[in-house]
Amino acid sequence: MSRAALLVLADGRFPAGGHAHSGGAEPAVTAGRIKDAATLERFCRGRLHTAGLVAAGLAAAAAAGCDPLLVDDAADARTPVPALRQVARRLGRQMMRAARATWPSAELDALAAARPRGAHQPVVLGLAARSAGLAPLDAAYAVAYENISGPATAAVRLLSLDPFDATAVLARLAADVDQVAQQGTEAAARAVTEGVDALPAASAPLLDITAEAHAAWPVRLFAS
Repeated sequence: MSRAALLVLADGRFPAGGHAHSGGAEPAVTAGRIKDAATLERFCRGRLHTAGLVAAGLAAAAAAGCDPLLVDDAADARTPVPALRQVARRLGRQMMRAARATWPSAELDALAAARPRGAHQPVVLGLAARSAGLAPLDAAYAVAYENISGPATAAVRLLSLDPFDATAVLARLAADVDQVAQQGTEAAARAVTEGVDALPAASAPLLDITAEAHAAWPVRLFAS
């Protein structure tokens, strides 16, 4: 295992398409729920402990060797909103292209063939981590961090927020990222023997509702 592979996977410049998505920040800014660094931090913390925890568990499970098709089905069950399912699979397709070019593997090829329209992005990321020789905890960290770095970056563009302030928000959430990555990894370890029902199933109804509404906006800066 080369831990440096984690830096590549978690790098915002990894060509996986995440830059086009705000993680729910755009509708939150429009509604006035994100207006400065303090409200961005509250938003990111809530997202991290709900959607982020679910994604961390899915990624860690795929990295741990759980059947990726079953993990993908579990992701569907935990994503009740059609708009977010579509986004997750679109991002999964892009992640798959990048991962197969970077860390080619038979497991990635098999998932791409079984899910030609795309598997959920955390599942693909977890399998990419496995192909790169990384551990389930590494995959959980990458996904957990991505769940807050995306909205933070989007807030800089949407609010003209000082990038230093946005980065400070991410730094203050470091302990939360540790906690979520560990919880997701522990759940993934249980899923190996108990099945995918052991994975986290936290919900964020407001993120679901606003994602569906945002998808219908005629003009928007971000795809989601």
